Amino acid sequence: SYHDVDSNALTFEIAAKACFREALPKAGPVLLEPVMKVEVVTPGDYLGDVIGDINRRRGSIQDQLERGTNIAVVATVPLSEMFGYIGQLRAMSSGRASYTMEFSHYDLVPRNVADKVIEDAKKPKK
Repeated sequence: SYHDVDSNALTFEIAAKACFREALPKAGPVLLEPVMKVEVVTPGDYLGDVIGDINRRRGSIQDQLERGTNIAVVATVPLSEMFGYIGQLRAMSSGRASYTMEFSHYDLVPRNVADKVIEDAKKPKK
C-alpha cells in the first residue's frame, strides 16, 4: 500500500527487482531464438558445399527440389547463424547460387549456445 513518507519510486523499483530476482529461477526460464526458412538455389556442382555450410550453421535440411538445371535446398536455420551468409554462398558457388529467407518460428537455444549468450550479457558494457 502507498504511504506518503515511505513510498517513492525508488522503493518500488528496489522491491520489484527483489521480487523478480526471487521469482525468475522458480519460473524455469528458457532462451528462444528466431529460426528462418531458407531456400538456396544452386547448381548441382555446389550442392554438397551448400548442404555442408547449412549444417555448420546449425541448420536442418527440410527438402531438395529440382528447379530447371538447379537444385533448391529448403532448410531451417537460426537467424543468428545467417549473418554473413551471402558472402560465404557467393564464395563457395562462384556467385552462381542465391537464397531467400523468411521467418519460420522460434525454437529453444541449445544449452552450449545459451551459456555463451548469458555469459556475454553479464559482461560489463563498454
